[in-house]
Amino acid sequence: MAEQTEKKYITKEDLSKHNKPGDLWIAIQGKVYDVSDWIKSHPGGEALIVNLAGQDVTDAFIAFHPGTAWHHLNSLFTGYHIGDSQVSEISRDYRRLAAEFRKLGLFEKKGHVTLYTLTFVAALFAAVLYGVLACTSVVAHQIAAAILGLLWMQSAYIGHDSGHYVIMKNKSYNKFAQLLSGNCITGISIAWWKWTHNAHHLSCNSLDYDPDVQHIPVFAVSSKFFSSMTSRFYDRKLTFDPLARFLVSYQHFTYYPVMCFGRINLFIQTFLLLFSKREFPDRALNLAGILVFWTWFPLLVSCLPTWPERFFFVLTSFTVTALQHIQFTLNHFAADVYMGPPTGNDWFEKQTAGTLDISCTSYMDWFFGGLQFQLEHHLFPRLPRCHLRKVSPVVQELCEKHNLQYRSLSWWEANVWTIRTLKKAAYQARDAANPVVKNLVWEALNTHG
Repeated sequence: MAEQTEKKYITKEDLSKHNKPGDLWIAIQGKVYDVSDWIKSHPGGEALIVNLAGQDVTDAFIAFHPGTAWHHLNSLFTGYHIGDSQVSEISRDYRRLAAEFRKLGLFEKKGHVTLYTLTFVAALFAAVLYGVLACTSVVAHQIAAAILGLLWMQSAYIGHDSGHYVIMKNKSYNKFAQLLSGNCITGISIAWWKWTHNAHHLSCNSLDYDPDVQHIPVFAVSSKFFSSMTSRFYDRKLTFDPLARFLVSYQHFTYYPVMCFGRINLFIQTFLLLFSKREFPDRALNLAGILVFWTWFPLLVSCLPTWPERFFFVLTSFTVTALQHIQFTLNHFAADVYMGPPTGNDWFEKQTAGTLDISCTSYMDWFFGGLQFQLEHHLFPRLPRCHLRKVSPVVQELCEKHNLQYRSLSWWEANVWTIRTLKKAAYQARDAANPVVKNLVWEALNTHG
């Protein structure tokens, strides 16, 4: 009892006041931590902490951090506890489930997925080289292009996995895997991916905080974008001007064609970040990796005999990767959206509302990279993909227990839902009477300022 009386308490209202740069407090399992200085060293970036500052972030902390992260909290402890802390029943169940997975060693048992995928990527690359360098047939060259697109998809899954948890022997090898699979092979910066993807996970389907649903002027999943809202992620206005109104009005027709060229936008985003003033780790390594890609890929294309063949080689490879871009949008475009910052007291609910699973047979798991289990991945982002199918029934049971939707659609159904969402917003855009301002073509690239 003596130890209990020595504790110092503050209220949730007191905690909420510490949510500004230079004064950032968070609560984890009832303890209050000052992360004002630590934010600059946070591996996940500053935005994640800023968006949740002044709140209890226990569920998000459990989701994103391994057990080894807990001992770092001791040096940040303010000495305060939350006196009026209350944990919802669904949060209790979520934390209990995460603890059970930890006891079973699921977060550490990664299987041989990485080895198999890297071997597959190497075999695909060899096939591409053979098709381009050893074959003279136009058909063979197009097959090689399709294989290259598949290679980029599989390599992206390696980059994705290594960004969420250590897939290699240690962190140094893991960083190498990130740069190899991301920068060197796909031409997409792992630094850019971490920056946007972590924000997406934290603020899943928040119209003004999640960069993965901010595609004005090309796409709008909600009529709320028609008011030219401000992106809190890019810190700029998403102007809904005449060009945006026109493009959005036909987005249900342009959706698939745009996906075929989605890779170009990712290249642009990479360069904009790498040559920006924004601070991020390993800038030199990221630049070196991108240089590797823009050395081997143009050289490979130049080995083709004619310009028409080179054009269609690039077009085919980009078009194949459209399958992956479509998959990622199917997981979220037709799900529920909301306005405002993420909150720490409804983690499970927000992830459930903002995601859709895509059902498929187990032998297709390699093709989707495990990410067809989108809800399971969002709830447990550090869980190796080889376990996502296994935990799916448990997640379904938890959703059913708390009357939350667990939506798992076939590939066809997910496409229907997505097109229906885009079509609804398109018709609303045609009828919208909101005032518009002069167009900024820069918005078309969906870039940060």
